[in-house]
Amino acid sequence: MPKSSPLGLLVVDGYNVIHQTPRYEELVDAHTVPENLDTDPFVRARGALVSDVAAFAHGSYEAVIVYDGANNLNPEHPVLTSAGVRLMFSDVGQSADELIERLVTEARQAGRAVALVTSDGAIRSTVGFGPGEVTCISSALLVHEIEVGASEAARSAQRGRVRLTLEDRIDPAQRERLWRLLGR
Repeated sequence: MPKSSPLGLLVVDGYNVIHQTPRYEELVDAHTVPENLDTDPFVRARGALVSDVAAFAHGSYEAVIVYDGANNLNPEHPVLTSAGVRLMFSDVGQSADELIERLVTEARQAGRAVALVTSDGAIRSTVGFGPGEVTCISSALLVHEIEVGASEAARSAQRGRVRLTLEDRIDPAQRERLWRLLGR
């Protein structure tokens, strides 16, 4: 039996998440000129998704975001890493769905836990066959979890700014007993 990785594999269907959720869809620049090859309308949305997936996956998953590169003019699709997240574009003539299915299958065969983020029903149903389990997470649920995590982090940071004394942190009943011992 193959040795399992300590971290599960998180596979994110990049353009599915971007187009299924307002959080990223609003970052797609609709005003770029397609003929201008040095403009990419998805730069801001992809950057935000990488940042969010890195925070979501930290310590729990090895994350990879897969984008459809089948219609790209440039046949080069190097595997990039940003913020600890692997970015992969499918090859010309290959769909992102096919690349996702391959990554999920390889991870399952290696005995790794796999979580797949997509709202694409076809992919969700095809990755369900074979050994091991695949946890399917909808694009909206990922965004919800990211927003909840960001909210909790903001609250935690806010609490961290409040200076508490030792007295403030002691249970009130315990504090009262200590005050009595000190004769106050």
